Amino acid sequence: MTNPLISVIIPTHNNAKTIRAAIESICNQTYKNLEIIVVDDGSTDNTKQIAEGLVLKDSRIIYTLLDMSDPFPRINKKGRNINAGYLARNHGLLKAKGELITFQDGDDVSFKNRIEIEFKLLNLYKADHICVDWQQFSEDLENREFDYERFVKETDIKILTPDEIYRQARKAKGIFYKLFPFFGKYIPFEIKTARIVNKLFFGNLSPYPGSANCPLLKKSLTDKIKFRPLPERVWPSFTGRGVDRDFNFEIAETFKQSYTIFVPIYLWRMDIQNDNYKKDISKFIKQSNEI
Repeated sequence: MTNPLISVIIPTHNNAKTIRAAIESICNQTYKNLEIIVVDDGSTDNTKQIAEGLVLKDSRIIYTLLDMSDPFPRINKKGRNINAGYLARNHGLLKAKGELITFQDGDDVSFKNRIEIEFKLLNLYKADHICVDWQQFSEDLENREFDYERFVKETDIKILTPDEIYRQARKAKGIFYKLFPFFGKYIPFEIKTARIVNKLFFGNLSPYPGSANCPLLKKSLTDKIKFRPLPERVWPSFTGRGVDRDFNFEIAETFKQSYTIFVPIYLWRMDIQNDNYKKDISKFIKQSNEI
């Protein structure tokens, strides 16, 4: 793969305050052969107007409004939004024309060379599916590049191989799904999380290693693997979310060609910094005159 088209799917719901930065961080990527699919999951603010304004400035952007006829409830009895996003991601997959797929959440941003680095790593490890890592978002990191070469030279990068991730997937998978893989969707989630029996459905609650919301993968994998509603998830979070966790673990278990390279090139709007990068890593952020 020399310079394949990469489809970037951006699911969004009421992200008017952040969607411009999210989309522009992809428009400004150093890897240019992109199609940018913004899937609006029923926003009621002015997300649509902002996205359509950006469409006029960059022909690579496609804005699409999701059909809201979702058969599964979004809000559970505890008021948690458990099914948002899976339909939007699948809708983006159906529209994607790229040989490769990645994602960008509508309330986060990426370093300008995030996709270039991911593509380099996918080729380097001859992988079908890779994840990288995140660090805490701050406005001074927008429109900046990450110095990957210096990071490689000066740090001991943690890399998880397909065998290691496969073992994590199996450990996180409840014994019920190992014995009866097709019947879990018929059992209400409230029963799956009940005391005593929950150990049958949850092997452990460890997150998918790396940043599960921005993998780079071959589109061909999605012919078999899609994002799933809560009743069908084998690796949900205990609160009922975990759509990205479920998707990535299923790919890792099914195809056994997944790598995670812990390089922090995705900028997540979190209140705290990633524990992996509590030490000052500002030296790995390229200054404007270095770009």
